[in-house]
Amino acid sequence: MTKVNREIVVSEALDLLDEVGLDTVSTRRLAKRLGVEQPSLYWYFRTKKDLLTAMAEAAMAPHAAAPLPTPDDDWRDWFLDNMRSFRRTLLMRRDGARLHAGNTPANDLDRIRRKTDFLVTSGVPERDAQMAMLAAGRFTVGSVLEEQADAGSGDGSDPPADIPVIDYESAFEAGLTLILDGLVNRTAMRAAPPCR
Repeated sequence: MTKVNREIVVSEALDLLDEVGLDTVSTRRLAKRLGVEQPSLYWYFRTKKDLLTAMAEAAMAPHAAAPLPTPDDDWRDWFLDNMRSFRRTLLMRRDGARLHAGNTPANDLDRIRRKTDFLVTSGVPERDAQMAMLAAGRFTVGSVLEEQADAGSGDGSDPPADIPVIDYESAFEAGLTLILDGLVNRTAMRAAPPCR
């Protein structure tokens, strides 16, 4: 029997996620994989939702470990790099976007506040900074969700000739640039002196 602790349970659950996908992850399968009885998992996680939240937090660790912005950073470059890091991290795990969307890690809230504060300190109006972080985050999750759904169809068939093949990275970059351009324009308009 495998020696089990909370970290091992989460690590094995993420490996199971990568193998079978989110819809097929179950505490029964996880217990079998760990060589333990299913009820013993409740020692570490009271509900499956608690397990999924811990999995989402662990899956987002690479993005959470990225350095926070510094006063010397250009906010526009940082904004793009931050969302690119978020996208890369979501793509590291099968169904990473679905796992994150339903189970946003609570310990990420302080980092989000600090990132928003950086934008405000850089001259972005507070409400715009909050909405830009929210919109770009949701856009990123949605983009990865679509990309992973297409990759997960896995039936081996080619798409119909009349449906264009999507370059997901280029589409993501284009959408992200539109969000940033909108934020830059709003920030400039609010900073401009009123016309007389």
